[in-house]
Formats: sequence, C-alpha cells, structure tokens
Amino acid sequence: MDETVKPVRIPPEMSIYAEKHEIFDLVQTMVSSLMVDKPDDPISYLMSLLKRGRVEPPKIILLGPPASGKTTIARRLCAELGSVHVTTHSLFTQDTELSPQALQYTRMQQEVPVDKWIELIQHRLSKTDCFRKGWVLEGFPQTRLHALTLQAAGIIPNHAVFLEASEDMLLQRTTGRMLDPLTGDVYHQTFIWPPDPEVAQRLEQDSEGSEKQRLAHLQLYGREVTGLSTAYRHVLKTINADQPHTDVYEEVLRYVLTRRDSMAPQAPRILLVGPPGSGKSLQARRLADKYRLVDLNCGQLLKSEAVDGSTLGQLIKPYIARGQQVPDSLVLQVLSQRLSALDCTTRGWVLHGFPREPEQARRLQESIYTPSRVFFLEMTDDIAMERLTLRTIDPISGERYHGLEHPAPNLEVQSRLQTHPDDTQPRVEEKLRQYWTQAARLKAFYTDGIHVNADQDPHTVFECLESRVFKRPNIRPNQ
Repeated sequence: MDETVKPVRIPPEMSIYAEKHEIFDLVQTMVSSLMVDKPDDPISYLMSLLKRGRVEPPKIILLGPPASGKTTIARRLCAELGSVHVTTHSLFTQDTELSPQALQYTRMQQEVPVDKWIELIQHRLSKTDCFRKGWVLEGFPQTRLHALTLQAAGIIPNHAVFLEASEDMLLQRTTGRMLDPLTGDVYHQTFIWPPDPEVAQRLEQDSEGSEKQRLAHLQLYGREVTGLSTAYRHVLKTINADQPHTDVYEEVLRYVLTRRDSMAPQAPRILLVGPPGSGKSLQARRLADKYRLVDLNCGQLLKSEAVDGSTLGQLIKPYIARGQQVPDSLVLQVLSQRLSALDCTTRGWVLHGFPREPEQARRLQESIYTPSRVFFLEMTDDIAMERLTLRTIDPISGERYHGLEHPAPNLEVQSRLQTHPDDTQPRVEEKLRQYWTQAARLKAFYTDGIHVNADQDPHTVFECLESRVFKRPNIRPNQ
C-alpha cells in the first residue's frame, strides 16, 4: 500500500478482530520461538505452532523442599491443564542414549553434570506432547547455576511456583509418607489419605533414608532457594505449603492461570455507566487527556450533529428541539459514523451517555464497536442530589461553582449565579428514577463490568479506572 497516493485507513473491525483473537501475541510467540529454536524448516515449524490450539501453552516450574507436596500438586495441575508432567525421575527413563549416561552418575552417587541435565530436559521438552500441551517441570532446577543454564538454553517458564513450609512440619510429613506402587501417587497417614479402600490397602511405606538424611536434604534446598528465587523473580510466586492440600492447590492453580501482561498495542474502547452526578464526564475527560483517547459524550455528539445540518442531523434536530429521546436507530448511526473515524480507530475512545437501557446495550454489542472495558460508577441518590442541585454557573465569567465544594468567592458573584434547568431537584429526581429503572438490567447485561465507588475523591476514582484500562483479563487456557 502506498500512502503517498492515497491515505491508508485501517478499518476499525481489523483492530477489534486482532485484539479478540490475540494476533499480536500470536505473532510475537511465533517470532520468539523461531529465534530460540532455529528450526531447519521454518514454514513447517510455524504451521505446527498454529495447529497446537493456543498461543502459549503452560510452561511451569514447580519447586519446593522435600515433602512439601510438589508431586501431588504437579499431577493435579497436569490433569487440570492437560499438560505434561516432567520429573527428574522421568528424565532418566527417556528412550535416548542420554538417559543411561546420566543414570550412571546417580548409581555412582555422583552429581549429574549441568550439561547432561540440560540435554535431558531439552530432549524431553522438544517432544510433540510438551510442545503442544505445555509442561510442568517438577523438582528442577536444583541450583541457581541450573536455572541460569536453563535460561541460556531457551527454557524459560511462564510461571515459577515455590512451595515453602517450616522444617518441623516437613520432617513430620516425611515420617508418614505412603506410596501407591501401581500409580506412584504419594499419600500420607495424616494429611492425605486415599478415599478408595482398595488403593489404601496396597499402599507401601515410603523409605527415603534416615531422618538425618532427610534433614540434610532440607538444609541443601534451604541453601539454594535464595539463588533460585532471584533467577525467577519476574515469574515467581511463593506459596505456603503448611495449609490444607486443597487450599495449596487452589492457590497454585489461580496463579498459573494468570497471564502475563500483553505487549500488544491497544486502542482502548471504554464505556462509562453511572447515575447523574457520578462524574462520568469528568473521568472521561481525564482519561482522554492522559491517554489521548477520544471523549465521546453521546448527548453532545447528537447536538453537534443536529447543528452541522447534515442529512442525519436534520432527522435528529426535531427530537432535540422538543426535548424527546432520539430513536436508537439514529443514535447508532451517529455513533457508528463517529467511532469509525480515524482518531477513534487508532487512539481509542471513552463513551458515556449511551447505552441507557439493555436494548441499546445489545444493539451496541452487536455492532463492531464493542467496548473493551465497561465501568459502573456507583453512587447513592443523596450524594447525586447534593452534587447536582448545589452546582451553579456564573453567566458572565462562565465559571462553575458548588454550594459546598467550590462556593462563590464573594456576594457579588453569588448574587448572579444561575442554576441549569437540568439541575433542579425535580429534574434530577426524574433522571435518577430513569437511571435506576434500567440499572439492574444493564449490570446484568455487562456481567464483566467493573464497579467503582464514585463517592470518593475524583483523583482516587481516576486511579481506580486507569489501573484497569490496560489490564488484560485472565482467561483460562483452552483444554
């Protein structure tokens, strides 16, 4: 496309489609995978990436001291996420010449060299099942050197979970461990007992050395955990394992389901809903000023269209002149025309004053101009009445005042202040009644709407809004 011949205009539906289907994240993942793996056949490699069903499968490292519950948690995670459980033991049983070589070191009670560990892990994680489903690596790395070498080899987790518990509790857990010889599942006489009597009958006592050896293993982990933590500090979550197993698992699951912040460029599409006086216009203006968004007040937009004298404006003008509600079909035409403009497409927008009822919300949702964030500014009627009925304007200077928060500076100014007809008590009561008639159904329609207390300092309300504007919601990975 040659922009010097004709200005290039990106259709608004293109950016919405790209955001919905995470095109930017997909391309970013594909390019980074190419750079790390350097496949001989890049086209086939990229096609396999696209076929695996999701942009970024789980890549989880689960560490913790002996008896902290790593194995049980890892198995439940893999069952939940459909990922591959990779352990140091399973690495030794791979069908590769690397496994016997590494196993020989353990039989001789020697430490396996770092390069052997990395080769084993690279070989396992390159398999199709790990590539497509993701993986949970349990019990490795064991040292900071292991971690840094893994990172240098391009094995970088999305999440690192460290389980921690007191030494006394861990020693207590090791003394009652039981193993299922058929499945390899770990149970405990006190903490985790199988519900199936048949499984309980075949359990065997776990023999992992003397108490002295177990204590030595705990101390070894304790010496290395700080270095491991610094290596994974950007993706690390430390979880207390000294609580019921179910609670530990739920906390781990919640963390690994969180997503890293997307680096995709965004054109925010923000909708502000709230009763009269909740500060929609003020917050919209602040968001627009700080983030260069387009501030769209639906009421003002309709009046501007009527003044412009366009064909659409001529249809709207009689309704505005009689103080009647403009039909939804005309409102949506005006909105569609404005939202398709280049500034709204490239910079994003913040809309307020529409929709006012569920049918309008449904029609907006069915269009291509769906909001990416919906905020409900919550406020009681008493506060709204106080904010609106006490505000006035100086007809000479145009300055706005408020009887409590910003009173007139002197009696001369106060004597000429005027109240807008829409700010009289009967009119405000009528607008509040109209809002609350539809509020519950609007909230039911926008189930993912974010509720913000508007009865606080405007700066605090603004901080609440902007903290959620660019934050992508967590989405559970596809199975």
